[in-house]
Amino acid sequence: QVQLVESGGGLVQAGGSLRLSCAASGRTFSSFHMGWFRQAPGKEREFVAVITWSGDRTDYADSVKGRFTISRDNAKNTVYLQMNSLKPEDTAVYYCAADKFYFGASNWEYNYWGQGTQVTVSS
Repeated sequence: QVQLVESGGGLVQAGGSLRLSCAASGRTFSSFHMGWFRQAPGKEREFVAVITWSGDRTDYADSVKGRFTISRDNAKNTVYLQMNSLKPEDTAVYYCAADKFYFGASNWEYNYWGQGTQVTVSS
């Protein structure tokens, strides 16, 4: 069982940066692949980024490549999403997710989810 708590969201101007954190409970965090997803009002939840349990492989949605970076610190049971050059279209609730076996972009495959943190980018 893994419990996830996101933090770091807020209001930022276009072109600015934010770093989201997702703190996980449980001693097995280091064995889980971790993903970030987002959901804007009236839209479906969409994939943002994913990282393997070891941190040796990452993948990103085309819309955030070159601007966002996912990383993790297994000693701190935390995964991060560094977001640079933010755009108004990045406005959404951001969720972290965990799964022991799945590494990919399908939100249906992740078994554990946080409650989300709001990111608002003003123009």
